Amino acid sequence: MSPPPPADAPGALLRSPLDDLHRAAGARMAAFGGWEMPLWFTGAVEEHRACRTHAALFDVSHLGAVRITGAPAVPLVQWALTNDLGRIAPGRAQYSHLLDPRDASVVDDVIVWWIEPEELLVLPNAANTARLREAFLSDEALAAAGGPFTVTDVTRRRALIAVQGPAARHVLAAVFPDAAEVRRFHVARLSWRGRPCLAAGTGYTGEDGVELHVPAGGSDSGPAELWEALRGAGAVPAGLAARDTLRLEAGLPLHGHELGPGITSLEAGAGRVVAWGKGDFRGRAALEARRRPRRRLRGLLGATRRPLRDGAPVLHAGAEIGRVTS
Repeated sequence: MSPPPPADAPGALLRSPLDDLHRAAGARMAAFGGWEMPLWFTGAVEEHRACRTHAALFDVSHLGAVRITGAPAVPLVQWALTNDLGRIAPGRAQYSHLLDPRDASVVDDVIVWWIEPEELLVLPNAANTARLREAFLSDEALAAAGGPFTVTDVTRRRALIAVQGPAARHVLAAVFPDAAEVRRFHVARLSWRGRPCLAAGTGYTGEDGVELHVPAGGSDSGPAELWEALRGAGAVPAGLAARDTLRLEAGLPLHGHELGPGITSLEAGAGRVVAWGKGDFRGRAALEARRRPRRRLRGLLGATRRPLRDGAPVLHAGAEIGRVTS
C-alpha cells in the first residue's frame, strides 16, 4: 500500500489506508475535510439503494479518532461535551456536541465510544479533529479534569470501516462473527485475525450497522483484508455521495450545513443532546443566553421532483423565511 502524504506536506491531502484498493476499483476520488476519499464507485444512486435494501461498505477513515485515557477521562469528556455520560456506561456509545464557549455554536458533533472505565475514543468530523483535541487540552478542561490524563490523536493509526444496511449483520457474521453481535450504540474490544479491533453499533446512514476500528500502518494489511472479505461476503462499496444522500434522507445533520458557526444545538433541533441537569459544561453559559432560538431547523417536502439545492431560499407568501441547508 502506498503511504499517505506526510501530515506536514503543504496542501497535501491525507489518504486512507484503503486508498490503493479504492483506486484499483476505479473509484471517483474527491477532496473532503483535508482527505482524498471515494466519492462513488459505481454510482451514488446504486450505492444508496444498496444500503437501503442490502448492505453497503463505507471507508470512513477520514473521521477523526481522539483517545482519552486516565482516571480524569470521564470528567474531562463530561465537561467538554453537551451530553451526559451518566446516561450510559463503559461498553456504550453516545452522540454529543462540542460547543464554542463564546456563542454556543456547534463546533462539531461527535460520537463517544466509552471503551473502558478510564478509556474513551471520541470521533469528530474530518476537519475538526484538531479543534476537538485543543478543547480537551484547554486550561478550562485541565481544571475540570482535576488530574493527569492523556489525549492522543490516533486517526492515522487505524482504518475505520462501516458496514450499513438491513443485511449488514448478516454480511458481518460471515466474516467477523463477534462484530456482528455488537448491539446498537454498544462498543466492544475484539480481535480479527489476531489484530486488536474495536467494533461499535454506530453509523450515520439511518440503517442498522457496525463501524470497525482496525489498526493500520506500515505493512499491516489488516484493513485491506477486512475490506475485501466484507466485499466478498456481499457488501457493496459506497462513497461519500451516497453517505450524504443517506444521512439527508434519514434527517441526520451534517456539520457545515445543519450544524456549524452561528448555529446552536437548540436551533438545530438537537436539544436532546444537551444535558442541562449534569452541571457545568463547555459553552453552557452562552447556550443559556440563547435558550430561545432565533431560528429553527425544519424538514422540507419538495412539491416537485426537482431537487432542493443547498442555500436556496425558502419562500412563504413571496417572502424569504429561510434557506435550504443541504
